[in-house]
Amino acid sequence: MNETLEFGALVPRKGIMKTKILNGMTTKQLGNSDMFITPVGYGSWAIGGGGWQFAWGQQNDDDSVAAIHRALHLGVNWIDTAAVYGLGHSEEIVARALESWPGPRPYVFTKCGLRWDAKGQTRRALRATSIQKECEDSLRRLKVEAIDLYQIHWPVEDTRELAEGWSRMAKLQREGKVRWIGVSNFDVAQMEQALAIAPITSLQPPYSLVHPEVETEILPFCLGAGIGVIVYSPMASGLLTGAMTQERIASLPEDDWRKHHPDFNEPELSFNLALAERLRATGRRHNASPGAVAVAWTLHNPAVTAAIVGARKPEQVNEVAVAAEIRLTQSEIKELETFPQLAA
Repeated sequence: MNETLEFGALVPRKGIMKTKILNGMTTKQLGNSDMFITPVGYGSWAIGGGGWQFAWGQQNDDDSVAAIHRALHLGVNWIDTAAVYGLGHSEEIVARALESWPGPRPYVFTKCGLRWDAKGQTRRALRATSIQKECEDSLRRLKVEAIDLYQIHWPVEDTRELAEGWSRMAKLQREGKVRWIGVSNFDVAQMEQALAIAPITSLQPPYSLVHPEVETEILPFCLGAGIGVIVYSPMASGLLTGAMTQERIASLPEDDWRKHHPDFNEPELSFNLALAERLRATGRRHNASPGAVAVAWTLHNPAVTAAIVGARKPEQVNEVAVAAEIRLTQSEIKELETFPQLAA
């Protein structure tokens, strides 16, 4: 895999990421793994389609495959998915895209720990037997011999169940069913509990200008512990793309989870759309879209290894792939981060 990697200088210290050059793009080492990943990865949440609790509405599978291929063509070398996305459908579409992709196989990351019922409603489950079955099912759907990064999607409050789940993740790694193991949506205390059992390769938290909460404790902890960070929703689930309007949000289908989320309703909505316009102004200086600037802002944090960017059509990939190349100035970063004061 990734035979075209050219080796660059390595810096063997926690808190400083090692880098390599892949097809002209700077990549970063993900935590304690041997994987060097591009700053932006393809996110497959939305391509799962409708009919489940956190769906984005109906999706055309051919568009999904085309979007994945476009991302890979632009140099993206990893795909993030999850068993629960579309109740297994997203993983199946990822497999379909990889079967017809003529180039080197990208890294494939997926997640476990969210089970669903016949109505598409989800619940958290980290029992060892549950994780074992989820892993086997994901391997089958993805049509791979081993998952490159297997992540617990959400923690549970029961510390004994969390320990049981993480212990099984470590066992799957020893067995070779997964290559590296990570967590998602964990806080510091939960990561500390997991670290007492087995190393954590990566954390996947939400992070955006709309939701920068992880900056306070979680990102500094990961930086100090040498845990890679892959952020999700850097464009706040579409709010910061510049394409969202109040009218468009009002017309979202009922099975799109965003329609009823506070970020997409007043009083938060007006501010978030105004923030997107601020990003648009910054983007003009870089010949980039508001969404690309939003992603670039997350990448400037030294704790962040990479960002997940979802796309439902290939043209959406084109807009945000340039995020990896944007270098925001300190004044631009300050301007964006002090936007609430500017708005007031």
